[in-house]
Amino acid sequence: MSANETAFIDSLQHHTFRFFWEQCDPVTGLAPDRVPSPSFASMAATGFALTAYPVGVERGEVTREQAARRVLKTLRFLYQLPQGDDPRHSAGVNGFYYHFVDMQTGLRFRDVELSTVDTALLLGGALFCQSYFDRTTAVEDSIRTIAEQMYRRVDWQWASPRAPLIGHGWSPENGHLPYDWGGYNEAMLVYLMALASPTHPVEPESWDAWTAGYRWTEFQGREQIAFGPLFGHQYTHVWIDLNGIRDQFCREHDLDYFENSRRALLSQRDYARTNPGAWRGYGDRLWGLTACDGPVHGTFEIDGRQREFRTYWARGAASGAIHDDGTISPTAAAGSLPFAPEAVVPLLLALHEDHGEYLYGEYGFLDALNPTFTLDVPVQHGRVVPDHGWYDTDYLGIDQGPIVAMIENWRTGLIWKTLRTNPHIVRGLKRAGFQGGWLDSAVDQP
Repeated sequence: MSANETAFIDSLQHHTFRFFWEQCDPVTGLAPDRVPSPSFASMAATGFALTAYPVGVERGEVTREQAARRVLKTLRFLYQLPQGDDPRHSAGVNGFYYHFVDMQTGLRFRDVELSTVDTALLLGGALFCQSYFDRTTAVEDSIRTIAEQMYRRVDWQWASPRAPLIGHGWSPENGHLPYDWGGYNEAMLVYLMALASPTHPVEPESWDAWTAGYRWTEFQGREQIAFGPLFGHQYTHVWIDLNGIRDQFCREHDLDYFENSRRALLSQRDYARTNPGAWRGYGDRLWGLTACDGPVHGTFEIDGRQREFRTYWARGAASGAIHDDGTISPTAAAGSLPFAPEAVVPLLLALHEDHGEYLYGEYGFLDALNPTFTLDVPVQHGRVVPDHGWYDTDYLGIDQGPIVAMIENWRTGLIWKTLRTNPHIVRGLKRAGFQGGWLDSAVDQP
């Protein structure tokens, strides 16, 4: 990178890390779903917070002791939360946690579901800390012990009511949700965690059932496993180095999941270049679709077209699945940095140069922007700036997390290299049928 590019990436990672260090609850360690709007805690965002702390150590943001104590406080609080069927006095069931919980008590927020994918993202952070904090001290010994206890407590077999697939979740009012994770999306980590469990594992057939739902298609001239929102191409890669290792599906199609994510990312850039929806600003300086905030929910006439807009929505572009309302989120590209830095770094600088006055603040990039939406109407989040469009005024924890982590993976491979030594991660990959690269010499027993 040039000196200017290096300085900007330094600044972005620094400010985004401060989101977790300053905004997580000082007593519980839980991470807010969003800031500055009043918010409940997000289990997935807490997993990203745990992942960010060792990155902060390596970047000189905090000391190792400060980070270790924060991690231990968070893990200890999570592990001691009550588990059980009582919807008002528990944080989860059978080792799983509710999607959202109260920031101070850690108990279920309203009537949200228990979430298998959010629990997996939380465990990703816990296992990373388990492997990173490897010194013989009282604090670091406790981190490793509690992370292991949390992981062993999760009953993946219970979460598979229609085995071999794994369900989305459960609620005390309605039991298991009627949906299963199948096909390529953010839940790849769910299956790898479940396959690796030393106490309640699912069978290897679950991976075959998961991959049976893949859609192998072509989009913008690139063959790929289709999934529109870029977060689905990021989340598992935050923790697991999938570059150079292949399961059976990848062997049959002569690529790995890292290359697939690269193709999906570059296809989104090319989609923005063609801009079939004629959204304002789309091109090399504005692209990247993922789940994020949006201005409003409704249909309005802009630029001579009836255009439908959404608030929070999983935006994306893939073959046969275009979900686009002109809203771009910086985390779509920033959280995909390792896949195609030559495309992402110039985009991030362009977003800062073109929109930084309204889009960049104390914790880096705000969540989203939409230059097409210039109407003077009430919006759910953010604000409309005359002649510039809509800009979010919140930071979202699950969108901040991949930025911190993937910048570091691109620069040093810290999270990837650390978790290559975690026997649970290695075991899950091998039981899913992955082979090659670094995995062939990795050890799946402690």
